[in-house]
Amino acid sequence: MKRDLRLILNLWPHARPDAWVFLFALVATPAIAALSLAQPWLIKRIIDDHVIAGELNGLVGLAGFYLAAVCSAYLIEAAYTLAIAWGGTRLILRLRRALFAHALTLRQRFFDRQPAGKLLTRLTSDLDSLGDALSAGIVTIVLDMLMIIGTIAVMFWMDWRLSLIILLLAPILMGLLEFLRRRMKVLYLEIRDALASINAYLAERIDGVAVIQLFDAGSAMRNAFEGRNRQFRNLTSRSNVYDSLMYAVVDGMGAVFMAVVLGVGAGLAAQKLGLEAFGVEPRSAGLLVAFIDYMQRLFRPLRDASGKIAVIQRAAASLAKIDELFADAEPASPGVRVPEAIHGHIQIRDLWFRYRDDTDDVLRGINMEVRPGEVVAIVGATGSGKTTLGRVLDKSYEGYRGSILLDGEELRDLKTDVLRDKVSAVRQDIQLFSASLGFNVDLSNERISADQRHSAASLVKAGQIVERLGWPHLLKERGSDLSVGEGQLVTFARAMAHDPSVVIMDEATASIDSVTEVRIQEAIEAIMEEKTAIVIAHRLSTIQKADRIFVMDRGQIVEQGDHQTLLAANGAYTNLVRASESHSLLGTAGAD
Repeated sequence: MKRDLRLILNLWPHARPDAWVFLFALVATPAIAALSLAQPWLIKRIIDDHVIAGELNGLVGLAGFYLAAVCSAYLIEAAYTLAIAWGGTRLILRLRRALFAHALTLRQRFFDRQPAGKLLTRLTSDLDSLGDALSAGIVTIVLDMLMIIGTIAVMFWMDWRLSLIILLLAPILMGLLEFLRRRMKVLYLEIRDALASINAYLAERIDGVAVIQLFDAGSAMRNAFEGRNRQFRNLTSRSNVYDSLMYAVVDGMGAVFMAVVLGVGAGLAAQKLGLEAFGVEPRSAGLLVAFIDYMQRLFRPLRDASGKIAVIQRAAASLAKIDELFADAEPASPGVRVPEAIHGHIQIRDLWFRYRDDTDDVLRGINMEVRPGEVVAIVGATGSGKTTLGRVLDKSYEGYRGSILLDGEELRDLKTDVLRDKVSAVRQDIQLFSASLGFNVDLSNERISADQRHSAASLVKAGQIVERLGWPHLLKERGSDLSVGEGQLVTFARAMAHDPSVVIMDEATASIDSVTEVRIQEAIEAIMEEKTAIVIAHRLSTIQKADRIFVMDRGQIVEQGDHQTLLAANGAYTNLVRASESHSLLGTAGAD
């Protein structure tokens, strides 16, 4: 319970801009409770003082007061409900925006270990569950508590003996509700995990549906999905049983309490049990009617609370999962240093890096230098550490040991946004968005003009794509309406449109047609002529044009020099060239 309260309190920064809405709801709560509690008392007065007594004087006035109380309670409660729904919706909007913004700042390691489907679950259905609780549970439960406390107080004021008898039965009801609440909390945590597992499985399998169809693995995938789906169904069914039990318990105990009120209030229990000496005697008709009305008003919030508890338990489970997901997620270091200018002079000294503390180093004692305007190629077999080195240099991965100096400034100390302006990366994996062709190049960067965008596309030989489709053209999901080679050219244009001083290019190895191959090679050469370039190279034609070549093996640099010098040395580089002569690639794509 303490943890649930802490998680709910963590929402306050997102609720603060609309604090006046929730303040209005809190102020309206006692007014609604008072007007509702006055109604049964007015009915008692009407029955005892006027209907049974046959006294008409004052009846119209009491009836008017009753009507005014009913109408006022209705209007205030309508405004109250609208306010908390509006405030809850805006809170969820801010929370979703904040979580998405937070996710964009997290380190690459976080996304390496978190399935995309699980992240989507946290940012969509989990937040929806939280929104349901805010609009129909957490705030309204304050009104329910006031109604319960107020009803019990009024009942004791009207007849403490009858109220005490009823109150003696309350621990049974509260014990049953608490038992069911605890069981439902555990179940909802399991349900959120099961749903996240389904979403992660679906996202991964749908992404790889071509491979599944190619190898006729659909049956095995369906069976595996059925297991996850069945687990989710079973957990949901069990939660529905407990949810139904809560309603049944409240309704059943309500009937028992009503029978006790009628039996004791009408004097039947006094006659059967000999309780006349204790003052247990028949009550007035108005009092019994009022007590029955109060009992209904007492059990209505309890009955509603059973449903609200279910909503709140789902929300608590969702909030716990969101908190758990991001609790150990450290944002990428923003850095503090702002260099006067970045020309592209890179000095790496005794660089070591590992992905996790419990794994071996992937980079071991790297030493290298890249001078401004120089083109450097990094080659090596799959798993040698080439791609990892590139991602450490563009600050995708942090936590390296040793030193990386960019124009004399330590890389880890540089402000990330400044670094991103001057160091661009082109990855092996082509990442295109379901948006306009223009967006896929400039990413809505207002500092990139239309002329700069067009010049970048022309430089990397992507002009034909623009002429054919036009900048407003909306690409399909992951750019499926472009060929692999065209997608690569668009990513080249994206890098050059941002006018970096340094380009780190992880050359793709996908097989493409010869015409597009020539265009890609020309684009790479254009980039190499314009910028300081570090190319994680696979094509022999690219490597031969580099000023220097660094050969990596098992996380270390084992050779360096130009193409002819390394061939003459007849070492690791020569072996790579000989092994790749049949397909013109040095080191294939892989997890480096």
